[in-house]
Amino acid sequence: MPLLTLKEALQFSVDQRYAVGAFNIANYVMAEGVIRAAEEKGLPVIINIAEVHFQILDMDNFMHYLLDRVHRSPAPMVIHLDHGYTYENIIKAIHYGFTSVMFDGSKLPYKENVARTREIVRIAHAAGVSVEAELGHVAGLEGEPGSANEADTSAFTEPEEAERFVKETGIDALAVSIGTVHGVYKDEPRLDFARLKEIRKRVDIPLVLHGGTGLSREDFRKVIASGINKINFFTGNSVSAVEAVRKELSDKERYIDLPELILIAQRKVKEVTMEQMEIFRTRPLAEQDKE
Repeated sequence: MPLLTLKEALQFSVDQRYAVGAFNIANYVMAEGVIRAAEEKGLPVIINIAEVHFQILDMDNFMHYLLDRVHRSPAPMVIHLDHGYTYENIIKAIHYGFTSVMFDGSKLPYKENVARTREIVRIAHAAGVSVEAELGHVAGLEGEPGSANEADTSAFTEPEEAERFVKETGIDALAVSIGTVHGVYKDEPRLDFARLKEIRKRVDIPLVLHGGTGLSREDFRKVIASGINKINFFTGNSVSAVEAVRKELSDKERYIDLPELILIAQRKVKEVTMEQMEIFRTRPLAEQDKE
């Protein structure tokens, strides 16, 4: 099936109040787990590759595999650059065949974030690629799932600023900060649902939640009802796969080889991804335009 842009994958999500999962992958094992989950469920999926993981992937060879694998799959998919910080890597992602890119200027002053985001939008849209940006800042470091983090309320997204930012940049999706963190939570997550609802009132494009791991089923359902349309999820898959492998290795009664361990990890990624798709209430593309 042809690749979708992020804008295409989320085009009905705002009106119909559902979310599509964006599952980060850092190797072939995670990629296959996510893709097979989408194929078995018959649901769209966003495959995230974070800029920070470019250093552990041989991107030239990996993207040949991923593009071929996705094009041969019946499931609708987006290949999305997650947390792109530099023009260089964003342009690389577009050349590689990513159909969506995120420019993360969340640590920049507002005016600089707008200016740099607007330029990325100009370049990406000319290539038919969607753009996500972040306003406010989600705590924690991408690619460090073992670190414990807590939200910084001073970095939460301001609704009025979000409305202005979307108009001034022309982005296709906006990542917001409402209390989630990357990695694992230091304390129980406390989400600002009132803030999210106010942002949704002011912004008509899809909203993105980073730091999905650690939220309860009820929290996920509530953020979706309050306006979230794309949910990023990495740590939960990573931790679950490691724990599944660790459990098998603890069995001293039998020999287990590397290929079997790889399959155990892949099956766990697939299982967790399918569970999250259900929680996110992701809908088949054929059903999305019927309401």
